[in-house]
Amino acid sequence: MGYKITAENFDSLLKNLSKEYKIYAPKRFPKQGRYSDTDIVRYDRVYSADEIVHDEKSDYAAKEALSPITETVLYFTDADYRESKVVDDRPMLVFARACDIHSIKRYDDIFLKNGGFEDSYYKRMREKTKFILMECPAKGWDTCFCASMGTGSADEYAFGVKFNGEEVLVETKDDAFNSYFAGNDEIDFLVTPVVENERVVRIPEINDKETQIAVKSLEMWKEFDKRCLMCGSCTVSCSTCTCFTTYDMNYSSDTNAGERRRINASCHVDGYTDMAGNHSFRKTGGDRMRFKVMHKIHDHKKRFKEHHMCVGCGRCDDKCPVFISFSTTVNKLAAEVDKLNGGNK
Repeated sequence: MGYKITAENFDSLLKNLSKEYKIYAPKRFPKQGRYSDTDIVRYDRVYSADEIVHDEKSDYAAKEALSPITETVLYFTDADYRESKVVDDRPMLVFARACDIHSIKRYDDIFLKNGGFEDSYYKRMREKTKFILMECPAKGWDTCFCASMGTGSADEYAFGVKFNGEEVLVETKDDAFNSYFAGNDEIDFLVTPVVENERVVRIPEINDKETQIAVKSLEMWKEFDKRCLMCGSCTVSCSTCTCFTTYDMNYSSDTNAGERRRINASCHVDGYTDMAGNHSFRKTGGDRMRFKVMHKIHDHKKRFKEHHMCVGCGRCDDKCPVFISFSTTVNKLAAEVDKLNGGNK
């Protein structure tokens, strides 16, 4: 079932939904971009349709709504500690692209299905979250390659929307929301998936340990020793990077009372692999790029079996200050692996 709703009515609908749900969507922050006088589009709580940026790809991913860049996990004193609590227990609705909905499945792998351990902080957010699918342009944006990764369509969403000028087309899937749309024009509408991108990526076929070892010493990685700034822009914007670190913050210098926070970490930045004894692994940009690429298009699927970690959102290409292209790198790797396998494709 579908509906055609005027922009004014859709705005009223969101305001009604916000009484029961916390709603998150891509939102514009003027003059807060990476460069002077530029905007940034990232996820934040919204209360009206006008706040939603629906005609651009957000600079940062929907994961921000469920897993903030920084969050407090516990409070401590000399003698005791307690876990942080969710201040607002209301369920969440998150406007997201198909690739971002798929990215949450990768988050589920890491935080809910990894070695029999469930991350309680992620789980409590995940269990109360539903998604609103936003239709993308026919071929996505210029850096997208979701079709190559099989993430151009999604199934797990409450309802889908297409912003169409002065009206909004809605596809409903969750009957719990039907009452919000009552009284609007009923139409036949389904969100159109992305089945083709301008950018095509071929995943390398790494089927044995020998090939995997050989990939580590490929000359192509040395290019990034000079090019990569190791700034972490790609991983912070990535919709599937899950790494974090923790640190304790004392409230004052003369007390042991404080809080423990976890904050996003990156395999591209210095300090990520530091160990006791002043040891560190993957010190060069090439080593770090190789580690990230292999994790995204080989290691995750090898471990969890179902899908690659990368969902083809292209944000890493968008954010790199020196224009390193992840998608181009994967295609180069595929060509190199063909050679290792004894032929060219």
